[in-house]
This record gives sequence, structure tokens and C-alpha cells, in this order.
Amino acid sequence: MLEEILKKNIPKKYQDTIFVRLFGFMKVPMIYWVSPSIVLMDDEQCIVKIPLNRRTKNHLNSMYFGVLCTGADIAGGYVAMNEITNSKKKVALSFKDFKADFLKRAEGDVHFVVNQIPQIKAFVQEVIKSGERMNFPVEINAVVPSLNPEEVVAKFTLTLSLKLKS
Repeated sequence: MLEEILKKNIPKKYQDTIFVRLFGFMKVPMIYWVSPSIVLMDDEQCIVKIPLNRRTKNHLNSMYFGVLCTGADIAGGYVAMNEITNSKKKVALSFKDFKADFLKRAEGDVHFVVNQIPQIKAFVQEVIKSGERMNFPVEINAVVPSLNPEEVVAKFTLTLSLKLKS
């Protein structure tokens, strides 16, 4: 019911943000706490934004590394969650491991960028078809567009682990 109302009355970009924030509010409060927004979600790229504010800053006035990790989690998992939702199948989603390289302080709102959309969608379909647990490494780059949209401030690799529920 709520899904139908959202689809008819709210632009897709805002639907995605509402979905992520509701998921955070209901299931993972840390996600809700950092106020993520979906800036872009198309067939090639997903961009998640987390604002730099009192909740997300550290004592150096840059984004706290735990918040950066949360942003990578959201960006890395949202594409798969979206594809799972569209498939109408029950698939267990988790991350098997997490690698982070913090290259520079993030001193502004951070965009978390995933460029593997076709591969992630194909991976979800492969998991559904096989029924077996499978893993896929998702690469996420974090940038601060207000300072330098080309400079990566952190790189993440999260191994997405999916299994069709029986």
C-alpha cells in the first residue's frame, strides 16, 4: 500500500531516499541517524550522500570514520537491496568482509559512489537462479564534491554475500 502511494506521487530519487531512511529507522538506527540521501540511482551508478554535520563530525571537523563506513555500507548494499525487492524473492543479504583505505580527511558532505550496477544486478539474478550462497566484491569510492569532485578521500571494498532463502 505505502509502496504504491510512493510510486504514484513521489519522484524516484526521493522514493529511494525515503526507503533507505525508513529501513534505517526500522532495522538499523545508525543508518537513520546519519541522514543518507540517494543522489543518483540509475543503470550505471549509485551515489549516496551523507552530510557533514554535528552528528557525523569528529573532533577534527571532518567526517568520523564510522560514518564513512556506514556510507559505504549503504551504497554497497542499496543496489542489491533494490534488485532483490524488484525480484520479489526472499534473499538474505550480508557483508562477508570490509576493507577501507582512508586517503584524506572528508571535510564536507560525502558522496559514496558505486559504478558496478550492471554487475551487481547480474549477481543478484545469479544467486536467485542458483539458490546457493555467493559472494561479490563491491567497490565504493568516497568523494567530497564541494571541495574536489575528482579527488577520492576513501576507498572501500565490501564483499556482498547473498543467499536465496528457502
